[in-house]
Amino acid sequence: MTITIIGSGKVGASAALNCGLRELDRDILLLDIVQGLPQGEAMDINHQLSERGSDAVARGSNNYEDMRGSDYVVLVAGVGRKPGMTRMDLLKTNAGIVKDVAGKIASYAKDATIIVVTNPLDPMTYLALKAIGAKKNKVMGMGGMLDLSRFKSFIQDATKISRDSIQAMVISEHGENMLPLTRFSSIGGIPLHEFISKDKAMEIFEKTRKVAAEVIALKGATVYAPGNAVATMLESAIRDKKLVIPVSALLEGEYGISDLCIGVPAIIGAGGVERVIELKLDSFEQDVFNKGVASVKEAIKALPL
Repeated sequence: MTITIIGSGKVGASAALNCGLRELDRDILLLDIVQGLPQGEAMDINHQLSERGSDAVARGSNNYEDMRGSDYVVLVAGVGRKPGMTRMDLLKTNAGIVKDVAGKIASYAKDATIIVVTNPLDPMTYLALKAIGAKKNKVMGMGGMLDLSRFKSFIQDATKISRDSIQAMVISEHGENMLPLTRFSSIGGIPLHEFISKDKAMEIFEKTRKVAAEVIALKGATVYAPGNAVATMLESAIRDKKLVIPVSALLEGEYGISDLCIGVPAIIGAGGVERVIELKLDSFEQDVFNKGVASVKEAIKALPL
């Protein structure tokens, strides 16, 4: 079994390191078109893994043929978001990159389970699925898991209760129309609204939606949380843990939506996206979700399908 990560920048390297630390596979391949970059990142990662006693081994390559037969592929390739940019600003540039890379995946690892990380996340997940010609359960986007990590951080800030007790959920578009679900979040099984006021819940809601832009403005890119999010998704699939994780998945009637990838809660196991879980949204939540759907639909129209 091999995990291949296409794109060896900061997020790709972070994902590889997190996979190695969790020993998800003995063989972790970093692929990139930049000569020397994946090889150097693999060396650096291996030095840490060696000291930690992990037997996972990272290797770097500039040759797509080396991914042949990979069981899991993480697609990170593309231009990163810069300060002041929205994820949708990246659409045209990254669509060309993702379509090209998807063609390589179709040639060398068509049966792999694919995790898409490239922004704008939901349209790129849809493009990858169509370009590879994969089954819908074999392709998912990472965005919701990253948004969830931010949401949980703000809940802990507000309550000062252990992060280990916090359960939360974020759905809809990975972007300006994401939907942190305070109503479906809890601490130790107790509804979140038992711990905080409605005003504080709305404050956390807004912070979660805006924080990515703040991190990018301060340091240029988000790195550690995305790498961890990818590893959590891979672990649930590789070890068949069947975690309920928010992922961008192809909907075929769920939530009244068809032929569109967007963030929803799903059971992730050996079969990939094994089941999409439908939540009964209230009028406010449904309105935000609908805006996300409309935004993704508009973006899909511009894709080179």
